[in-house]
Parts: sequence; C-alpha cells; structure tokens
Amino acid sequence: MSYRRTIKLVCGFAGGSAVLVVAAAAAESRGYFGDTQGARSGQWSRFNILQAAQPATWSTGNHTVQSTGHAWDFNWDKRDPSPLFTNGKKKENSSEDPSSEQENGKPKATRNILFIRHSQYNLSGNGDHERILTPLGREQAEFTGQRLAALGLKYDIMVYSTMARATETANIISKYLPGVALVSCDLLREGAPIEPVPPVNHWKPDAVRSEVISNPRLTPPLWTSTALQQYHEDGARIEAAFRRYIHRADPKQKEDSYEIIVCHANVIRYFVCRALQFPPEGWLRMGLNNGSITWLTVRPSGRVALRTLGDSGFMPPDKLTRT
Repeated sequence: MSYRRTIKLVCGFAGGSAVLVVAAAAAESRGYFGDTQGARSGQWSRFNILQAAQPATWSTGNHTVQSTGHAWDFNWDKRDPSPLFTNGKKKENSSEDPSSEQENGKPKATRNILFIRHSQYNLSGNGDHERILTPLGREQAEFTGQRLAALGLKYDIMVYSTMARATETANIISKYLPGVALVSCDLLREGAPIEPVPPVNHWKPDAVRSEVISNPRLTPPLWTSTALQQYHEDGARIEAAFRRYIHRADPKQKEDSYEIIVCHANVIRYFVCRALQFPPEGWLRMGLNNGSITWLTVRPSGRVALRTLGDSGFMPPDKLTRT
C-alpha cells in the first residue's frame, strides 16, 4: 500500500487528525512506510497506526445515548379531548353518541406561529418610550416584512408587544402584509421568565441592572431579593402569555392558520422551551438576532415542531445584530 493511500485511510478513521498526519509523515521520513520495512516494521506498521486512530474506549456497548425517560405529554395545553372520555364513553351523561362527540371535539387544523424578535433599538434610552428603533433597526424590520411577504402565507393576525421597540417593528412589518389585523398585548412585554440555569454573569433582570447602576457597590447577595421578585412577577405574566397563545387549534378551526407574534428574545426563548417540553430554565442558552423569525408548528395531536429558530439569513451579514 502506498504512503498516500495509508495517510488517506488513517485520516478517514481519525477525522483528519493533524497529530496523526504529522506522526505518519515523520514515520515515512524514517522509512517506516517503505517497501522494505526491515526490523523496525513492527514499531510502525500500518495496522498499528490505524489502531491508534480508534477511540481508546470505543466498544459496541458504550456509545449509545440513553433516553431521559421523560415521555411527551400530549395534553400539555389541556386541550386533548381524550381525557374527557373513558372506554369510549364520556364521563358525564350525554345524549350524543360518545364516539361521535369525541371526534367532533378533536382539533383538525395545524397552527403555525411565527415569532419575530423586535429590531435593533436605542439601548441608552431613558425609559421604554425612548427605546425606539435605530435607523438600522428600522431597516431590519423592512427586511423581515419583505421576508414574511415572500413566504406567500395567508396570515390570520399579527399580535405584538406594547413595548415601543416591538410596536414599531410590527408597524413596519405590517406595510408588507396588507389586510392582516394588528392586535397589541401587554402580556408579551419583555421580562425575566425564570432564573436561568446555569447562572450567567452577562445578563441580569432589568430591576437588578437599574439597582446596580444607581448603586455600583451592590453585590449579588444584596440584589437577590430584587431578582427573585422580578422572576416571580414577570414569570407569571409570560407564562400566562404562553398559555394564551401557544396551544393546539380550536376544534371549530377547519383550515391551518398562520399567526405572527412580534415580541422579545426572552419571551420567545421561554416559549420555545415550554412548547418543546424542554427545561424552561434553559431559555438563556439560545440566542436570537434582531428581526429574526422563529417558527413553531402545533399539530392537532398536540405534537409541536420547531421549524426555524432565529432565522435571519434573509438579511445581509452587515445588517445582523443581537442587542
């Protein structure tokens, strides 16, 4: 076997390891890969190199990822009609045929929920009314509106947070989606949904940041109570928003729907964790660009799929931000 073929085979097993390539080159320079290997052939045989390329602890029984054992909760939104029936009979008396009533109570349409993170805004604004979109942020919203229009979907409604940056983003997007109703909602305002795990140093709840700015000497033990209070208040509100907007379709809905929700990164990330039945405290492990699109699909069965997370590929690279 030639030297090049040997190296190619080794790299195939070792994933192109630079260390192995260098070692093999050194061995070749000393004649270990020559046609006449001599007495040193036992030290650096091709078989030994291939054997070295294998993971040291690999075996047929230790590389399988174990399941967590957590089953999917099909009634996560409390809209599954099945628990209302036992052995084909409704738990309460009813003159209607139980099987027919259960069938009529089943959702039949799929809900598509497209979350839009607001565009870049003025971080130095004094209060929400001054935290409006920057010129780049308005440009990002234009790109997002164009993208949503290009998808060619029949949007049913656009719900948006009442915070200035989300409201302005929604208004710009709406220019590209004529006829789509706009509805504001206070529940979708930005906040701290739940204390993130693992803890991080680069992010703090707004109330804590305000305290630290006014009193730089504050240390974590002193602002912990403030943080816990904000998690308690914001968490309840954001969870209420999740229950209002994230669920399977009503049984009366006949066609698939496409709904847009313009809000904030923390809210969107928490919604994604909750909808996919991931630990909600992991919300801060994800990142979303400004103006990005996150697409959730809720099936009639209660299954949930994440089609896109923070898609912003429709924007030029020099327009991407994550503020």
